[in-house]
Amino acid sequence: MAVTLKDVAEMAGVSRSAVSRTFTEGASVSDKVRLKVMEASATLGYSPNALASSLTTGRTKLIGVVSDNFHNPIFLEVFDLITKGLQERGLRPLLVNLSDEVDPANSVRMLRQYSVDGVIVASSTLPVSFAEAFQSAGVPVVHLFGRHSVQPKVHTVGIDNFAAGQMAAQTLIARGYDSIGFMGGPETATSTQDRYAGFLSELRAHPNVAHSVTYAKAYSFAAGRAEMLRLIAAGPAQAYFCGDDVLSIGALSAAETAGLSVPDQIGFIGLNDMEMAHWANINLTTIHNPIKQVVASSVELVVAMLLDPTQRPEAVLFPSSVVERGTLRPLHS
Repeated sequence: MAVTLKDVAEMAGVSRSAVSRTFTEGASVSDKVRLKVMEASATLGYSPNALASSLTTGRTKLIGVVSDNFHNPIFLEVFDLITKGLQERGLRPLLVNLSDEVDPANSVRMLRQYSVDGVIVASSTLPVSFAEAFQSAGVPVVHLFGRHSVQPKVHTVGIDNFAAGQMAAQTLIARGYDSIGFMGGPETATSTQDRYAGFLSELRAHPNVAHSVTYAKAYSFAAGRAEMLRLIAAGPAQAYFCGDDVLSIGALSAAETAGLSVPDQIGFIGLNDMEMAHWANINLTTIHNPIKQVVASSVELVVAMLLDPTQRPEAVLFPSSVVERGTLRPLHS
């Protein structure tokens, strides 16, 4: 039979409330009593019931991690880092798939059913209204990969997508391409909009460079491949900035299918520097997104809000940088 709190109390020679206080963060208990309880717990193999503890403290330590982009492999890395980061701080992640959800109010109702203490919205394609809905409901929230604002309504962490778009255009122009394209994810995604805006702002200073813009239906391999096959059939540009690595990998597959040599006949630069981009058979030139630092900052903000819910929202931006590999021709001399 399972060891109970009563069993520990009897072996330690203390009250059940003393055992409960020992395992309640911040509760008052003497060092002598704590030692007795911990020794009895170790002997009996007792572990406190987290759900029962939440009834006492009013805190579940559950953090909702919501996203709508489960088909993008980069989010396997993101979820791995978020869950580890939360667990290291004694918090429990609750992963929620909002791929088919369009109503922020439904999301709030769903998460409140589980009495989450906070939420991390991990998406650039979910509208900001989702994160704001949690905040309006009194739930501490961080929008990971959300759109940057100098006066954010909720805590936002990510990279400067506008600057990343500029960086991609500069990289392609420096290599002498005079016909370049932007292939973004969904046009409604703020990350797509901001990356293209930065890309276009740089091109305006280079009127001799022809450019085009197109959008894939999703940030996915299949969507990137399908859109690039269409572009190749219509007559492709010399090189493309694909607004995400997984789109780039789909585009590389399309180029291979069409018999185009990369980078001799067509070039690609992605964004994120996901693990697959390193693989020898992909070897993707890309823009590094410091995912580890971005996620760590999001977790720290959630923890800080649990301690002080009155914190004013802030926007945290991390710098990105080009990672040279093999999908663009060498620098133009």
